[in-house]
Amino acid sequence: MAGPTMDHQIIRALFKSVVEASSILKTDEAFAEKLTTMIPKIAPNQIGKHGQLQEWLEDKDNPESHHRHVSHLWSVYPGSEINYEDTPELMKAAKQSLEFRGDNGTGWSLAWKVNFWSRFKDGNRAYKLLNVLLSPAEIPERKIRGGSYPNLFDAHPPFQIDGNFGGASGILEMLLQSHLDKIQLLPALPNALADGEVKGIVARGGFELAFSWKNSKLQYVEITSKKGEPCVLEYNGNTIEFDTKAGKTYKFDGSLNKK
Repeated sequence: MAGPTMDHQIIRALFKSVVEASSILKTDEAFAEKLTTMIPKIAPNQIGKHGQLQEWLEDKDNPESHHRHVSHLWSVYPGSEINYEDTPELMKAAKQSLEFRGDNGTGWSLAWKVNFWSRFKDGNRAYKLLNVLLSPAEIPERKIRGGSYPNLFDAHPPFQIDGNFGGASGILEMLLQSHLDKIQLLPALPNALADGEVKGIVARGGFELAFSWKNSKLQYVEITSKKGEPCVLEYNGNTIEFDTKAGKTYKFDGSLNKK
């Protein structure tokens, strides 16, 4: 199938989600089998001659292009197909693509980049762009008038809610990521946020968390299981896995030792 990389990524993710849902629900097996045979026919992610993740099926990216769109990184965020654990070379190429695009952008574009840099585990770069996203939009010397209005509405300009929702997501991605079937704590913590605490933050799998950190180090974490599913928790290279019961809260110290 020809076309832009983002289309291939979304179609592939959709097909895989339907196949997984079919397996869980024990329904539409024939349809799921058909999709399974189609997945290998979808064009794969490719690395181009500049070391970039190709935006198109053909290798025609211009490294001098600083366009605000970075659609071919969809599988980095909000998707999860491209990640450091399973596809490190593609992750490196995706990061190169983002470097080529630069740090400028409209409000919603900046929000995307905050999330991307968080997935790349570069909290300081993500925080830098978050500050640009929240800076005043009406600055005459700005070449690209992104930022925020006095009421904190995101500025394309004009107002676009994408930047507000995306900026909030970017902050969450700095503090917690759960797209790889595990909960990663403080995966992209910027130096500027060395001390902090969050409560009521929710992770995939049906878990609600509260945790704090000081001097950029985790102090404690509490996890309440909503569904009784197994939990995998990761922090600073340390990973633990444990069974849970719905409604029960589990407490750990900064080294993930059970309290």
